[in-house]
Amino acid sequence: MMENQIYPCLWFDGKAKEAAELYCSVFPDTHITAENPMVVIIEAAGQKMMFLNGGPHFTINPSISFFMTFDTIEEVDQAWGKLVQDGLVMMPLDKYDWSEKYGWVQDKFGVSWQLSAGKPESVGQKLTPSLMFTLNHAGKAEQAIQYYTSVFKDSSVIGIMRYSAEDPDVEGTIKHAQFTIGKQVFMAMDSSMPHAFSFNEAVSLVVDCRNQEEIDYYWEKLSAVPEAEQCGWLKDQFGISWQIVPTILGKLMNDPARSERVVNAFLKMKKFDIAKLLEA
Repeated sequence: MMENQIYPCLWFDGKAKEAAELYCSVFPDTHITAENPMVVIIEAAGQKMMFLNGGPHFTINPSISFFMTFDTIEEVDQAWGKLVQDGLVMMPLDKYDWSEKYGWVQDKFGVSWQLSAGKPESVGQKLTPSLMFTLNHAGKAEQAIQYYTSVFKDSSVIGIMRYSAEDPDVEGTIKHAQFTIGKQVFMAMDSSMPHAFSFNEAVSLVVDCRNQEEIDYYWEKLSAVPEAEQCGWLKDQFGISWQIVPTILGKLMNDPARSERVVNAFLKMKKFDIAKLLEA
């Protein structure tokens, strides 16, 4: 298989542009690269993120957060001061064993950020999606990592740290792990605490596919919940939502002469059919 670009899509209730503007003001080297009434795309420290105005159907929660590494403590403090406004502190901004300055905050849009002073080169990127396996998926982080690195080309496990007998969680399960899917670094952890949240469609992972063969491959490998299949969306065996999307879709959607016909075509689809999109 060819290497595919993978990036997160966040579901907002009409506030995608407002959220994008906030993050552009919070994080250095962040800007909007494309927008329309439905979708806003930003690039944050070299990482693509899509914001979708999807309505009130799904609500973002901390099961997928975003770990941002800053060069200095001052940068952490500045970003924290903006994100904490009307937000919720999940872990106080403080010095921890793993960082001179770290904090976990859920901003006013419900998006969770882990802010840390450190060296981005130690992770490989400044912005890293972090997956928390909770409730009925707690304890499955390692299984998920092994599965994802088997599905995507040029993927690998960077490192795994496990809970010890002294930790307040299940000994042997994953306390922190890093792995790659292609060139994209992800983090993962298990948490058996009594959380009120788990993975849902509010944060999905988009896979750009160059041809129908790639769409068919990822769909067959990842889809595990038939009732969740719709308009290129699927849900895997661990509850994480993915969008398997042809790269040509953006070009078709930006063509005023055919965008409405393209939308009408893919609304009838579960898995995207490139030939039918081109015929629309």
